[in-house]
This record gives sequence, structure tokens and C-alpha cells, in this order.
Amino acid sequence: MDTSLRGASLLLLWVSTFSGEDQSSLRALQEQAIEPILAGEDAVLIAPTAGGKTEAALFPVLSRMLEEDWRGLSVLYVCPIKALLNNLQQRLQGYGALVGRSCEVWHGDVGQSARKRIRSEPPDVLLTTPESIEAQLVSRRTSPEVLFADVRVVIIDEVHAFAGDDRGWHLLAVLARLQHLTGRRIQRVGLSATVGNPERILHWLSTPGATGRVVSPERGVARVADVQLDYVGSLQNAAQVISHLHRGYKRLVFCDSRAAAEELAGHLSALGTRTYVSHSSLSKESRHAAEQAFSEARDCVIVATSTLELGIDVGDLDHVIQIDAPRTVSSFLQRMGRTGRRPGTNPNCLFLATWPESLVQAAAIVELWEKGYVEPIEPPAAPLHILAQQIMAQALQRDGVTRDDWAAALEPFLERAALNMDDGRTILDHMVSTGLFTEDGGLHWFGARGEEEFGHRNFMDLLSVFASEELFEVRHGRQQVGFVDRVTFAGKKDQDERRVLLLGGRAWDVRDIDWDRALVQVVPATGIGKSRWKGESPALSFDLCQSMQRVLAAEDDSPRWSRRAAESMHDSRRDFWFVQADSTCLLATGRNSFEWWTFAGLHANLQLAAALEAALPIQTQAENLNVKISGEPSASDLTAQVGATLERPVFFPGPLLRLAEGLKFGICLPAPLTGRLLASRYSATKAVTTVRGKPTRTVAPT
Repeated sequence: MDTSLRGASLLLLWVSTFSGEDQSSLRALQEQAIEPILAGEDAVLIAPTAGGKTEAALFPVLSRMLEEDWRGLSVLYVCPIKALLNNLQQRLQGYGALVGRSCEVWHGDVGQSARKRIRSEPPDVLLTTPESIEAQLVSRRTSPEVLFADVRVVIIDEVHAFAGDDRGWHLLAVLARLQHLTGRRIQRVGLSATVGNPERILHWLSTPGATGRVVSPERGVARVADVQLDYVGSLQNAAQVISHLHRGYKRLVFCDSRAAAEELAGHLSALGTRTYVSHSSLSKESRHAAEQAFSEARDCVIVATSTLELGIDVGDLDHVIQIDAPRTVSSFLQRMGRTGRRPGTNPNCLFLATWPESLVQAAAIVELWEKGYVEPIEPPAAPLHILAQQIMAQALQRDGVTRDDWAAALEPFLERAALNMDDGRTILDHMVSTGLFTEDGGLHWFGARGEEEFGHRNFMDLLSVFASEELFEVRHGRQQVGFVDRVTFAGKKDQDERRVLLLGGRAWDVRDIDWDRALVQVVPATGIGKSRWKGESPALSFDLCQSMQRVLAAEDDSPRWSRRAAESMHDSRRDFWFVQADSTCLLATGRNSFEWWTFAGLHANLQLAAALEAALPIQTQAENLNVKISGEPSASDLTAQVGATLERPVFFPGPLLRLAEGLKFGICLPAPLTGRLLASRYSATKAVTTVRGKPTRTVAPT
């Protein structure tokens, strides 16, 4: 065996012994990852949760670090959330100490003294986020040419969480700028438990022209899992079930909104169940305390949003419970994968549906999972707004840009994103014409409007690709409890009635609201309060909506359904008597109203609805499963137009403009580029093609 291969293998075995794992040999992933990582290849490593991915990536890299005598900051370990970085910090510091190397963490919550130490004495490995890397590229306190000069490898944990949205493009752009700064290709290693198309993600992640490899030894191997569906009808009823079920065991409960997590935690606490809460609007101290207490306790429940989905270690879990349903099979697998880690145990998940449609969605998720389906991750096309953000970030970094000099540092990003210099020049011209930028002697810099839009907190808001929420900070004395959205106090500014918030699973009496500083002072209270956060109804995928159609059209029950779930499903099937798996349905719901049940997903239905409105004097409303139609159409005219629409689908940007409004840097794009972005991202080709292959039945209500 090659010396470096042997060294990496021995290092992995040494650490497994040191960590107390009952493991006398390498796991398949760890063994197969050594060769490509030592060879400097880009790679995507796929293994179930707790499958040893971190060690599989890090220890061959540490072996190279020792053998090639890397010095300075040579490895970046990038995570999508700060909580995961914090969770990994002690573990990676221990690994580094074993071989005489250092590891530190840097993100938005890290204090100035720690940042100063990292700048003066860079660690060998830095745990960080893409936003923190870019903050150092533009910082006046940091010399990025010195701090990042020796970077050779970046490890991206939970790579699917980046690749599926614009934050992934931001990451690739930042890595391109790092490569330009260092003058060398930086090796990229992505880690994930759930990717349906890892070869596509490898291509997206890799530097153009570099060799790469997917390492996925357990791909296609099905694990036995205990999955059950129950219908409970309300969060209060869900709390009753959870409080009595699996007493004496550790239970992790997932909710898909912060408000639901708080309400459920409040009901559980009222029932005397030891309950902790974790979500993004709690203070870091509150989250850490809850997660630490939960990891050390036994008979308890932690209620969480997706913050605990991404690999954070909260100790050995006995049971996972899902309230209603996640949006994807991938999320379901991530969450269920938190269980079944101990020898002799299997992963498990209990769905508790609080309303009938969520039960159908949960059954559809399970149906797709049983077929071995995992959503392919497709990076969103045409990230022109991210290009605008990168041009502005380079202006900050270099005190201005010309029409052309921004492009050299972004070449790998531009190639992967299928963008070019003309796109950037068009964006710059538009920004100058709208006052976002000024141009003086060929140099572009922020204009008055640009500073107003993006200059908040010394331009720090520019470094995040998502718009910030309007949050009020909640304090008990000097202690930060967390944050609630401004909508919590909507319509109450001049009212004197008692306000009770629910935060961290506890009730808080509001004693004072400082509207100018967005600061709320509270004291502990009794009873159940309420907090709110903004959130839109999620767009469900075409494949999930098609699965929901199959579930409703079927006649048999699943052995995974409880008696209550089966009864609720029977009721839903009676309500949806018109649904058939092999056709769409144009249902007459009144004298001048119809519902076209396509089960095509929101994005496709928006396009189909717009096509109908363009052809007939009607009004439409698109939802995930159907298109509601009102006006004066005859059933025959509408049926004919539905057929014509499917034969000649046309892209209509209008209905999708609200999606563009959610793009933080959308104002930097002229209308033609906005239209190109929308057309690239929200094409309904697959959905329309499938719906076209199904006949459309016109039926009257019973």
C-alpha cells in the first residue's frame, strides 16, 4: 500500500479507537474516500447520517497536511448553519490536536478577541460559513492575501443544502475568488447523506476541468425502517399523544414552522413533559442550553424546526416524530436518519398529521421513499442576481470595479452558472442608470440609492443572499430570549391589552416595546402565549404532487397507517371522489366557477393559469394541486382551451414576478435579465408534458 494511503488509514483507525467507537476496521466510505482525496481530486461523499463522512474527508486531508508540511490556514470546513459549526468545533479541535494541528471556528457570533487571534495566528483548519469567508475578503481589518494565501482544500458539509438554492451559487463565487487570490486550484470535497443525483452535484461543485469522483458505497442499499402515520387533528392532540408515547425515551419532534414548534412545546410543557425547543429565532444561548440539556437527558422531548435536521449531534435518539409532513423525501430521510444509530436498532419516524391534506402529503412522501426516490438536487438556473451581488462585493473589496475587471476572479463561477461578461456589463449599466452605482473615469462605485439599499451595517447585509426578516429582539432583563417577527404585534401598537409571547416553549408577558429599536422587554408568565413569523405557503414539487394524486386515487390502505389515519384518508378520498391517477379533472364547483385538478405543483399551475387567462375572459388562482377558475366560461369552451393550453404551453413571467421580488438583489437586474432568470428557473416543461399525456375529464359536483 502507498505510504500516504497507509498513513491516512492508520490515522482513521487511530481516531476511531481514540473516540471509543467499536470499530476495528474502516467503514467502506472511509476506505474508498482515501485515494481520491489524497490524489487531490474533487469529490462528493455520500453516506447515511452518522456514517463517518466528516472523518472520511478530514483525515486524508490531515494526512496530506502532515506529509506535505502544509502551514498556515490550509483547510476550510464550510457548513450551512452556525449551530452545526459549533457542534463540530470540539470534535475537530480534538482531531487536530492528535496530529499537532489547530482548528478554530469563525461565524457571525464569534467575538472580536477570537477573530483577532485567528487573524494574527491562523489555524490549520477553519470552520466557517460562505458569508464569513466573504466578510474577510472585503474587511478592512483582515488582509485576505495573507489569511487565505495557503488554502488548499475546502470541505463542504451538507452540500445538498447549498446546491439546492442560491446560497450554493454564492459559495461557488466566493470559492472562485479564493482560487484567484491564492493562484491555485482549491480541492473541493462535498458531504451529504441524501442526494438523488450525486454526479450532477459533483459536476456543479467541481472546478471546471478538474477530475472528480462520487464515493457512495451504500448507494442503492435500502435500510429497514419503522415508519408509521397517525392522524391527530390538532397540535394540542399531538402533544397529548407525544406526552404519553415512548415515556422514558428521548424524542425529537420536527415541525415545519417556528410558530408550530412553539405552540407544540407550550402544550407539552403544560402537560408536564420535559420539553426543549430549538429554532433559528431563539438566542444562541437558549438553543445551546436546550440542545445540551437534551443530549444529556433521557425522558424528554425536543421540538425543533430544520435547525436539527443538518447533522447536529444531540446524542443518541430513540424516536423521531414529524408533525404533518416535510416538503421533500430528502428532509424526511435526514430527519429519520437521526435514529437507528445504536447497534440493533433501526431508523424510525412517526408522522402525526394535524389536518387532512398534511396526512395525504405525508403518505405521498412515504410512497416516494418506498420506491427509492430521492429528489434530484438541481442548482437554480441563471443566478444573475448573485452575479450582481458578486460585482458589488468586489467593488467593496477593491474600492470600485470597471466594466471588465470583476470577471477574472469569477471565471469558474461564470462557467458553471452559464453566465458571461456581457451579463455583468449589462448589470453594471443598469445599476448606473438606476442610481445604484455611479461611474467616474471608468470606475464604478455605490451611488446614493445603492448605499441606501445595501449599505446597512457597513455593507454587511450585502454579504448574505437572503433578505433579512423584520425581527424584534426579546429580552428578559439583559438576557436575550430570542426574536419574533414584527407581525406578532400587528395592529397592537396603540392598544393596552395584555400581550403574551411564546418563545423557547415558555410564556412571556410583554412589559415594554421599543418600536424604534425593535426591542421587547418581557417577564415570565403563565399560560399559553403566541408568537408569529412570516412565511409563505411552500411550493410543492411536481413529483410530490403527483404522488399525492396517486394516494388519493388509490383504494387500498397502507399497513403503515393507524386506524385514525386510515379513517381520515377514507374521508379525504370521499371528498376527492373525482380524482383519478391517470387523468386531470375539470370540476364544476358552481355556476361560474371551476377547479382544474392538475396535481402539477405551484410553478406549473401558475403558467397554466396564465395561459388560460390569456385566452379566455376569466380569473384564475393557482395552487399546488389545482387552478381555481371564475368568470363566465362555458364548460365546453373551458375544456377546449385546457386542451389547447397543454398543446401549446407558453411562458408567462407575470405570475412569477412575486417570486422575483423575493430575490434580494433583484433590483440590480434590468427587465430582460429578470425575465431570463424566471424563464430558466420556473419552466413547467416536465409538468406540462406529463399533464399533457393525461386526458382531462369534465365533471359536475355531486
